Amino acid sequence: MNEFPRIDRLPPYVFAVVNDLKMELRHQNIDVIDMGMGNPDLPTPDHIVDKLTEAAQKGVNHRYSASKGIPNLRKAICDWYQRKYNVYLDPETEAIATMGAKEGLAHLALAMLSPGDVVFAPDPTYPIHTYAAIIAGADVRRIPIGKGRDFFEDLTTATKQTWPQPKVLMLSYPHNPTTELATPEFFQKVVDWAKKHNVYVIHDMAYADLTFDGYVPPSFLQAEGAKDVGVEFYSMSKSYSMAGWRVGFCAGNKKLVHALTRIKSYLDYGIFQPIQIAATVALNGPDDCVHEIVEVYQKRRDALIDGLQRAGWDVPSPKATMFVWAEIPEPFKKLGSVEFAKKLLLEAKVAVSPGLGFGHFGDDYVRFSLIENEHRINQACRGIKKFFQKEGCTCAKE
Repeated sequence: MNEFPRIDRLPPYVFAVVNDLKMELRHQNIDVIDMGMGNPDLPTPDHIVDKLTEAAQKGVNHRYSASKGIPNLRKAICDWYQRKYNVYLDPETEAIATMGAKEGLAHLALAMLSPGDVVFAPDPTYPIHTYAAIIAGADVRRIPIGKGRDFFEDLTTATKQTWPQPKVLMLSYPHNPTTELATPEFFQKVVDWAKKHNVYVIHDMAYADLTFDGYVPPSFLQAEGAKDVGVEFYSMSKSYSMAGWRVGFCAGNKKLVHALTRIKSYLDYGIFQPIQIAATVALNGPDDCVHEIVEVYQKRRDALIDGLQRAGWDVPSPKATMFVWAEIPEPFKKLGSVEFAKKLLLEAKVAVSPGLGFGHFGDDYVRFSLIENEHRINQACRGIKKFFQKEGCTCAKE
């Protein structure tokens, strides 16, 4: 008997294969360098923690809060957008606090979508971009992205071949896992396409601040007419190293913000108020802490790219995110990403995320997360080099 149809539409969790093997090795007291899950290891900056502590001492902050976020936080969100992107937003109607980007995105999909609706989502991509729609009962058409692809050519083809027409386009730049970047021109073309085809756009910009080498990413909302067609999500997990705090926000189109506000009013009473107060301080405060966090990730990126290069694995250096998207070396490509990730774990004692977990078009890749310090990264690269040499892989350099 099919008792749980929504759950049955979800595939097996690919990442669990590597996670289970990692835990099995650790139970044997084997040292595993974990570069799999993108779980920030850096502590939250002191001034944010201090404000949380201060606010938590006040009993008035222990009551139910507002599901859409306290007024000061929503104002801080809008001020942040104006300072950073020169985008004006109304804190009453165009901004809402969420429990991280993932929760907000999933609940917005639940509010917007019905069985039979079609959503365009990139492939590969962060799983919630696809499965939020599936959990809501909609159908997903995957748009391949990455090396050798023309996004708008593939988008045009998908639009012509799809009926009914899509209701939503999911995007995320800088992109997880591929680390691809967007330009202002790209977002303008997205807005123009969305208006032409009457499609909503949901943009996840969780990695907007984690950028390197002078790259400055645009906001989707900077495009002319963007607020007419879509919203943008932001998470404070990475930029402010507040992953466990679960705080983010959604901004843009009034109708979509209202839909998210409405459904959240039935589902939760908002984030713990001291966390919202601390998040307000973070957004209003100086950006020095963000720059320091970015600098750590940049040094880790450089260490990993250099180490992989020494191992003979030629991997492009990303200009954004906390990830490195590495194409599997040719001698191992036939294994696929899951089996190759298992080999890296067993032979090099390095855990990575198999690209298949992000979509079919990711199966030639694995993703490294920059969540280990430089010493551990160098150790990981030495392990990978020994593994390559043991396998007689010609990609390994002496």
